Amino acid sequence: MILEKEYPWSDYELIDSGFEEKLERFGKYILIRPEPQALWPKQLPNSEWLSRAHGRFVRDNSKKSHRDSQNENGGWTFFKPVPNSWVIEYKPLGLKLKVSCTSFGHLGVFVEQVSNWHFIDEEIKRIGNNPKVLNLFAYTGAASIVSANAGADATHLDAVKNIVSWANENKQLSNAKDIRWLVEDAFKFVKRQANKGNIYQGIIIDPPAYGRGPTGEKWVLEEQINELIHYCAQISDPNKCFVLLNLYSMGLSGTIGVNLLKSHYHANANWGESIVPSKTGFNLPLCTWVRLSK
Repeated sequence: MILEKEYPWSDYELIDSGFEEKLERFGKYILIRPEPQALWPKQLPNSEWLSRAHGRFVRDNSKKSHRDSQNENGGWTFFKPVPNSWVIEYKPLGLKLKVSCTSFGHLGVFVEQVSNWHFIDEEIKRIGNNPKVLNLFAYTGAASIVSANAGADATHLDAVKNIVSWANENKQLSNAKDIRWLVEDAFKFVKRQANKGNIYQGIIIDPPAYGRGPTGEKWVLEEQINELIHYCAQISDPNKCFVLLNLYSMGLSGTIGVNLLKSHYHANANWGESIVPSKTGFNLPLCTWVRLSK
């Protein structure tokens, strides 16, 4: 297991966390959001959280979101004016990303992915020669933009049309190179690519615990991830490729992901946690990743 190093980001900071919430700054705006992994006490007094925050999201546990089972619909309460959207920048990789307070608590940016963005950038440059990279469950497109700007022929796939449109906005903001946009069911697409014999040098897999395809196709991570990896291996270049698998589903060990990739790719993989450091010294683990490079 590898604990990722810190990647400083001037437009973002985790100010504090605890009691299943987190206090974060995105650009000029400070927000309180649910965080089920923050099981420890808050380090700052609740009064300071509320005085600093522009808004707070409270979860409605009766509804599920597109992304995963830990991010349900709910509602925002705003204490200070917040625009409908604003832009933050991650300068080391030339990313400009739209932030918006959605009805399911997400903001369109997953800051814990920063180490994975650097891994993608490094792998594409290692492979060279305009490699084909497929980004599955690609959400608002940061990894797709990083892929394109590193020199890849990037394909971005997500099941939700307005999320793909958001990704395209981020591409325009970042002045990124061309990306192929697909509103598709990931499982069906990968199986079809395998049947056609198409080959990719990079595959990014960022699946939700639960989800629906554009025509109602059902996705359950634990039931389908093995078969999805099977087809991903079939469309991966056997000589030179990389694979990145994110496991957000709570309770799934990185060792499971290593075993899946090792079984289907017949190559070694490693896993680790992306840790978001806080100003109060209590670091928050938000993503378990599995990486394979050959």
